[in-house]
Amino acid sequence: MITPLKSILIALCLLAFLTGCQDHSSPPTGKRVVILGVDGMDHRLTQRLIAEGQLPNFAKLAKQGSGGALETSVPPLSPVAWSEFITGKDAGGHGIFDFIHRDPSTMQPYLSTSKVESSESAWLPERISAGDCVLPLSEQVQTNLRQGEPFWSRLEANGIESWILRMPANYPTSGTASRELSGMGTPDLLGSYGTFSFYGTGLFVTRKSVDGGEIFPVELDQNQVKARLFGPVNPFMKGDRQASVEFSVDFEADDSRATFRIADQVVQLEAGQWSPWISVEFEFDCMPFMSVPGMVRIYPIQLQPELELYVSPVNIDPVKPVQPISTPADFSAELATGTGRFYTQGMMEDTKALSGGIFTREEFINQAALAGSEIERQYYPLLESFKDGLLFYYFGNLDQVSHMMFQHLEGIGEHVDSGLGVVIPELYRSADRIVGKTLEQLGPDDLLIVMSDHGFAPWRRSFNLNSWLRDEGYLVLKNQEQTSGRGQFTDIDWGLTRAYGLGFNGLYINRQGRERDGIVPAEQLGALAKEIAGKLESLVDPATGLPAVSRTYISGSYFSDKEHLYIGPDVIVGYARGMRNHSDSAIGMLSTEVFSDNVGEWSGDHAMDHTEVPGVLFTSRPLLKPAASLRDLSASILVEFGLE
Repeated sequence: MITPLKSILIALCLLAFLTGCQDHSSPPTGKRVVILGVDGMDHRLTQRLIAEGQLPNFAKLAKQGSGGALETSVPPLSPVAWSEFITGKDAGGHGIFDFIHRDPSTMQPYLSTSKVESSESAWLPERISAGDCVLPLSEQVQTNLRQGEPFWSRLEANGIESWILRMPANYPTSGTASRELSGMGTPDLLGSYGTFSFYGTGLFVTRKSVDGGEIFPVELDQNQVKARLFGPVNPFMKGDRQASVEFSVDFEADDSRATFRIADQVVQLEAGQWSPWISVEFEFDCMPFMSVPGMVRIYPIQLQPELELYVSPVNIDPVKPVQPISTPADFSAELATGTGRFYTQGMMEDTKALSGGIFTREEFINQAALAGSEIERQYYPLLESFKDGLLFYYFGNLDQVSHMMFQHLEGIGEHVDSGLGVVIPELYRSADRIVGKTLEQLGPDDLLIVMSDHGFAPWRRSFNLNSWLRDEGYLVLKNQEQTSGRGQFTDIDWGLTRAYGLGFNGLYINRQGRERDGIVPAEQLGALAKEIAGKLESLVDPATGLPAVSRTYISGSYFSDKEHLYIGPDVIVGYARGMRNHSDSAIGMLSTEVFSDNVGEWSGDHAMDHTEVPGVLFTSRPLLKPAASLRDLSASILVEFGLE
């Protein structure tokens, strides 16, 4: 809890932080390197917009320093790519192969970048029970699953201060930089990548759920609606019971606005108006003197004739963080005190609300702009106070918006809105503006690096890898007369299955001695992997006559780093431009058809052949050690500070 004395100390520290008067733990190096990480900035589109004169500051960088393509990772997924940049290792070395991995001993999927581990003692019970109440005797600890040494730890070890802001795949923070704030991979307070809540009085709420959110029907009683906002699971009660807080909505006489009361806070809003961040405390039954702080933003989509209310995922409150989101631990509070509360969940643009029909396209664009403005607003005071060493700052807005707006940029599809074709180019121009403002703050001896983890491509057709494996006889269902299967491999006959797909690009062999029910002996692994890879590379989409897969990568021979190959797939599938693995297949589901049209709002992607979606690299002067790929770039940064 933040006491008045601590608030004063935080304010004093922040004043020193924003004026650049903080005490350095080591003498200044005289070098200042600023890295702007713009997630999803595409090389092809960047070059086109430069040629059209729309990105003058990027053109300036290319002229005075360098500007071109940056080879991305295999597979070209954000947690994989950023881990490659952080460590200078490929997936075989850092151990992140996708958004999703699986435990081969149970065949249960889990999020690839972090997990909760118990510190329970071998000689103590896990918990003590009394009725519905329990007392946990072990501590739950968040662990970062990325392997390998972050490049900035080398800088710090040599007396060079580093500030690492919102680096993806860095939750919990490494603890090896002077200042860190976690980014992509940081969960909401429920432990998910972002679960919103939707409350309504109309027919819309006959739907029980939507991917990425929960729907709650509510009733109007004498111009008031009462409901509950649900938070984390109560660890002091049996079952998965969530802690919650009550809130109410009171409708005004003229119906133009409503009063929202949650905890001890009162906010008046009109339809289509966003609230500021509202702090909430979730108290635990069975342990009433303990609570967990969080925060939400609320957005009444409409008030009349029916209430439709969106509530953001419950974010970790940076003022009172209950998870390790920053280094030092109170750094997030310093930032929030100086520039206001901000989204702490790693992917803050609510793409699920658009895909699920909760947001219109315009509402999604507005919510994304709200999130993006927080990130930019926080950047400039940091840049002004940064005097020496390395500053990395991440912008993720472009990536998430590109996923949802790419069809409008391309002008292809039945549901294209030509008026939205300007949304993505406008974000590129926004990045150019940020580059220009950064250059104004830098001196002649400073270095600016602008880079992205991958580019983008249209996603027009879907390929269900598990359905194809079924049709080819590599995957067998328990009931061989059925053609579809539920998620998490529920219906698979492992005694007859030789291969399966998981994640966006991963294909696994059902190995003896590794998978729980593995059947393929070690001496057959290589031949089977090559056989399947060859068939995939010759596969043609019958609807278009185009290749479905550009290339495959057999992990054992492709990856240079071998330490953590056992975690990942045996084959990485590089889909052709315009093709992507179906979302159902990524979580172990099968469909009747192998190929299908992608008709969703999520219309752009990069989970394809990595050569089709390179990122960008721009520098204000030529690098001392040129970098052609993400793996090269971390080493090049060390060389700029005189380190090999």
